[in-house]
Amino acid sequence: MRACAMPWHPRERAALLEALSAVGPGAPTCCAGWRTEHLAAHILLREGDPLTAAGIVVPWLAERTERRTQELGDAATGTEDWSQLLATIRRGPPRWHPMSLAGDSVQLLELFVHTEDVRRGRGPTTPRELPAGERAALWSRLRLAARGLYRSSPVGVVLSPEDEAGADLRVRSSPVPGSPAHDVVVRGQVGELVLHAFGRSAVADVEVLGHPDAVATLDAGRPRRD
Repeated sequence: MRACAMPWHPRERAALLEALSAVGPGAPTCCAGWRTEHLAAHILLREGDPLTAAGIVVPWLAERTERRTQELGDAATGTEDWSQLLATIRRGPPRWHPMSLAGDSVQLLELFVHTEDVRRGRGPTTPRELPAGERAALWSRLRLAARGLYRSSPVGVVLSPEDEAGADLRVRSSPVPGSPAHDVVVRGQVGELVLHAFGRSAVADVEVLGHPDAVATLDAGRPRRD
């Protein structure tokens, strides 16, 4: 019988809670308009309130979801309320919630990115050392999601993970087929590639290679860290 792969999202949940506990409420995050209490509220709503969470993916519900996120976050800045919010996140989604059955396929990238949103809220910081198994799991999930994440890129994009040898992935073809001048290679550790793909390029430690015009075009939409 084939053994099941170890899930890595519980480790990221623990890392997220550690990061939130370290900075407390009122700290900046990489999510525009959100302080740490709003990011924590987002996680709670995503995992515990399906109707409100629907606004994360349904555009016409987005305003209601954002309003609820702001309200819940603003109400959780006191010591006791903040502790209760983190305790609820620590428990994870309730058993009746579909998210309780979700594994790394739904949870890993989400929790990883939000952990880094907290860690890098004040600017770039040293990347975490991730176990080889988690790096492989992140890369597996990113390979499935990357084409959608780069769908609006005006240039071709190849992701090149430094810690997954031989695993370069073309995620978007050049608008001019066969023209290397319109391709860029984004190189870095897998976790940094995840952040770049999810719009956190300003705090991601990556190298962007290619024709200067193509690199500048990509950087215009995804500004890199200084």
